[in-house]
Amino acid sequence: MNQTDQKPLSHAVGLSLFLSLLIFLEIGLQAPAQAQPRVEIPVTEHDFGQVREDMALAYSFVIKNVGDRDLKIVEVDPDCACTVADYKRVIPPGQEGKINLELKPFSVVHAFKKKTYVRFNDPNRTSVNLVLQGNAQKSIDIQPSHVIRFRGAPQQNLTAQVRFISHMPFPWEITKFQNSIPDKVDVTLKMEKPGKIYVMDITNKYHEQGRYVGKIVVFTNAIHKPKIIMRVIADLYPDSAVSP
Repeated sequence: MNQTDQKPLSHAVGLSLFLSLLIFLEIGLQAPAQAQPRVEIPVTEHDFGQVREDMALAYSFVIKNVGDRDLKIVEVDPDCACTVADYKRVIPPGQEGKINLELKPFSVVHAFKKKTYVRFNDPNRTSVNLVLQGNAQKSIDIQPSHVIRFRGAPQQNLTAQVRFISHMPFPWEITKFQNSIPDKVDVTLKMEKPGKIYVMDITNKYHEQGRYVGKIVVFTNAIHKPKIIMRVIADLYPDSAVSP
């Protein structure tokens, strides 16, 4: 075969290889993409606003799977043991699920912000923080404090007064109380406003020098807070010993 005959053959082989490469690239471009889950979360934060500390607070976050493979909720990790989570671990393509979060009563007070870390098998969005926030008012205000302190000479007339103010939506009652140190203090209780306010008077009746501690347990008709523990601490010494 002479050189003139080889050129058309070489050209034909080259053209065949080029066409094969084009076909290979076209097939590769037309190959379907790998199926993947894709998470979509319309809302990631919820504000309860003004609430009371005795309330059970709950909210459901919607989790959508807009991908073409099962979306898996791999982990749900609240930052507080007071948060209870309930959810389905697998969400099929085109469907939605929920992550239900509940805050236990008396687990928040004042301004609060509770976060729950959630992890998915979505390669493009592996995790998110779901946030519950609000401002919790005390269900019962104890003024000035749940700790009663007596400081002074044994001969002094030492007294204290505590007010219990309810913010609950139902008539609140103190049903009884127990004094653990009746030989040290006298305790009297009166209702100032029915269903709302009680006043407790505590008087020291121990006239020996020294220190004592005790408690007064207040029982109520509130289901979530059936009792309140008051601490009594007394330091009875001559004036010179207790002066600042």
